Amino acid sequence: MIRIQNVSLMRGTKPLLVDADLTLNPGDKIGLIGANGAGKSSLFGMLRNELHPDQGQIDFPAKWRMAYVAQETPALDRAALDYAIDGDVGLRKLQAELEELESHPDVDAHGMRLGELHGMLADADGYTVQSRGEQLLLGLGFSLAQMNQPVASFSGGWRMRLNLAQALMCPSDLLLLDEPTNHLDLDAIIWLEDWLKRYTGTLIIISHDRDFLDEVVNVIVHIDERKLKRYTANYSGFERQRAAQMILAAGALEKQQRQRAHLESFVNRFKAQASKARQAQSRMKALAKMEELAPLRAAAEFSFDFREPLSAPNPLLVLDKVDAGYFLLDEHGDKVGKKTIVNHIDFSLTIGQRIGLLGVNGAGKSTLIKTIAGELMPLTGEATIGKGLSIGYFAQHQVEMLRHDESPLWHLAKIAPTVREQELRNFLGSFNFPGDMVTSSIKPFSGGEKARLALALIVWQRPNLLLLDEPTNHLDLETREALTMALAQFEGTLIVVSHDRHLLRATTDEFIIVADGRLQPFDGDLDDYKDWLFKTKLGKGTDILPLAKAAAPVAPVPSATPAERKEQKRLGAEERQRNAAQRKPIENKVKRLDEQMAKLQAKKATIDAALLDPTIYDAHNKDRLKTLVADQAFVARDLETFEMEWLELQEQLEALA
Repeated sequence: MIRIQNVSLMRGTKPLLVDADLTLNPGDKIGLIGANGAGKSSLFGMLRNELHPDQGQIDFPAKWRMAYVAQETPALDRAALDYAIDGDVGLRKLQAELEELESHPDVDAHGMRLGELHGMLADADGYTVQSRGEQLLLGLGFSLAQMNQPVASFSGGWRMRLNLAQALMCPSDLLLLDEPTNHLDLDAIIWLEDWLKRYTGTLIIISHDRDFLDEVVNVIVHIDERKLKRYTANYSGFERQRAAQMILAAGALEKQQRQRAHLESFVNRFKAQASKARQAQSRMKALAKMEELAPLRAAAEFSFDFREPLSAPNPLLVLDKVDAGYFLLDEHGDKVGKKTIVNHIDFSLTIGQRIGLLGVNGAGKSTLIKTIAGELMPLTGEATIGKGLSIGYFAQHQVEMLRHDESPLWHLAKIAPTVREQELRNFLGSFNFPGDMVTSSIKPFSGGEKARLALALIVWQRPNLLLLDEPTNHLDLETREALTMALAQFEGTLIVVSHDRHLLRATTDEFIIVADGRLQPFDGDLDDYKDWLFKTKLGKGTDILPLAKAAAPVAPVPSATPAERKEQKRLGAEERQRNAAQRKPIENKVKRLDEQMAKLQAKKATIDAALLDPTIYDAHNKDRLKTLVADQAFVARDLETFEMEWLELQEQLEALA
């Protein structure tokens, strides 16, 4: 159990936490959320004992093993697979000691210790670590060939995947993950979700991906008003509970304001009358004792709209037998060859299409978008551009191309030199660049603020084709939601690459997969895509939690005599009877759990439907709303308990199969 008691923390002159309390139970899967700068990473620092609270204490069992993702990756010559396995520090120590003893000149003198080490290695799954490491890296998107490449050969994003692999390889009771999906594609995120669902320790995740949180966590901890507030729910459940709390708080505040007005009116009318003096004094004391209720504040809402495109050519773009990729240049800049990434593209874009691109990192999604945007010329084939085509292109490298020594106002004035400064200021204000911020250098801006500025510059230009390559990286939950709402109402054509499934569901109508150097339509939604992944790529060789031990090669056996075959049949029948006797009580328990979970699911659906009814938040329904919110929490807790028991029973049945 993790106990945070009366914790206060300052960062410079800014208080992040004040008298914060929180209790987390073993096995909880927690989503830690809050505005940028609220103190999420600082809380992780305190859990890792890298930061110390100014007041209060944080306690959890000393025997707990903690794992987290390192932020730095040295440029090592060590193979990627070995680097990932290094995450299991205890196992590496056993292996090192065993290697040292086995190479000792007098190895026989250490026979007892060697036997102990082999037993400890078996207990630590040391003899399956190679295959477990391979399966983990496959799930995170590495190929078998890449696993033998040195760490130094990988880009920053892939090195972060290796650091994540190290954390997952480490046997742990507490796992801390800070934005683990930022450097992953959708396929790897789906794999990671499945892995984390089956993680048995206590998990705390910082993430701005609402679908990821919904799939993985069962507790939300919200850093709000310098306090830690716990909600027993996934992210969607938290939003519902938070909305209900805000409505209740608004009602309580209104009631208190009415009471205060009545008391003040009485005191003002009768404080001068001797006959009413005692009552007036009593009312004044009541006023003084009345605790000031503060309304629950929602996060500052941020919203924007894409302006209507100035023109709408049809078709916007036609790619005919195009190969997309890169020309290879020599030291003089002359073309000496080409590298094709996506072959034989026959593709046309018409008005109003809303396309989501699917595929692993490196498959060619970004290459295709750059080719459509005109940043890469087709290697072969022809690209025909519609008259009046106006492209708004957002990609991370464009955020990095912003002038860090200049202001948001300077960037906008550069593309709109004839527009009045006040109009530019008003526009930037609508993107949350108020006051002095609009004229300040963007150098100290966060990654999310720079991304927001890049979006503002695109919106100003009124494109009729939007090309978005991972637009939500570095954006907080509120800005992601604002972008999603704006894209849903965008009147032009859209192509988007994103690992944010909430954004993809809300803004796209069709999906195209980029795989094996080709484009092909995907006839289904994101749930179908997830099922397809587990039946194909992720269903083969990526399940490492738990991992079945690899079977040794089986030597051929000589033919059995008739008497031996008869005895084998008898023994087999007895084994089946014993197996059936063991399975029966477990199967009965599973059946009862299925019935109980079905009832709870039905009850949950009824509660959820009631909470969606706007009238439930009326003042006269306050008591019923409280009951519904409490019932929702109890049902979610009971469902989780039953589901965990159901999974354990299923594992027992599989072991008997």
